[in-house]
Amino acid sequence: MTKISTPNKPKNTPKTGPMLYLLTNDDEFDLLYAKLTVALATGTIGLLQIRRKQVLAQPNGQEKLYAEAVKIVALAERYKVPVIINDDLALAAKLGVGVHLGQQDGAISEARQQLKTNQIIGRTCHGDVTLIKKAIYSGVTYIAMGAIFASSTKPKADTITRQQLIDGCQQAADNKTDVCIIGGLTAENIHQLKGLPIAYVAVVGDIMDLPIQSIEERCQKWQQALTNW
Repeated sequence: MTKISTPNKPKNTPKTGPMLYLLTNDDEFDLLYAKLTVALATGTIGLLQIRRKQVLAQPNGQEKLYAEAVKIVALAERYKVPVIINDDLALAAKLGVGVHLGQQDGAISEARQQLKTNQIIGRTCHGDVTLIKKAIYSGVTYIAMGAIFASSTKPKADTITRQQLIDGCQQAADNKTDVCIIGGLTAENIHQLKGLPIAYVAVVGDIMDLPIQSIEERCQKWQQALTNW
């Protein structure tokens, strides 16, 4: 099987340690926007994913999500942070941003056709090496592994073993593909993974579930943790 070449990585892809990859939560939009403004202003966030499950469940959810996403993308552009849309290739293409696809949320080949070469494509692979290989050879920018630890965001998600993580990282490294980890990650426990070739550390609750006045300090703690990688 011939590996499909991946696009150029973002200019701020880390060389010595992972980037902090922030995912939105389901806060009311004005509160969410205020939190994102504080977090992005710290310069700590390297990648931002728009994931708004509760908004999509509302009447006219697609229209509401689009209106929110336009504002979030503009905010992220101000701080030169690339944006990813969760599970919605059509919206990602419409906004000119990247996409993250779960196993049941579309083909990587279709995403490659619809998005520009510099737009990021991620794929959920859990801890399954078979899924990782398939994603890599389909041309993803990164494979996402997890849950690493028990997560308040997805409490029913199965955690993967350290050996699964090591094997996935090795497979990705051999094929020059980035690794994203997600699930229960905090600025206090991330040191347990120190030294692994991880490109993105995805976080939701450890930042977004905090009150606005605590977010700047939390981002700074994350910056310190990742700088010491």
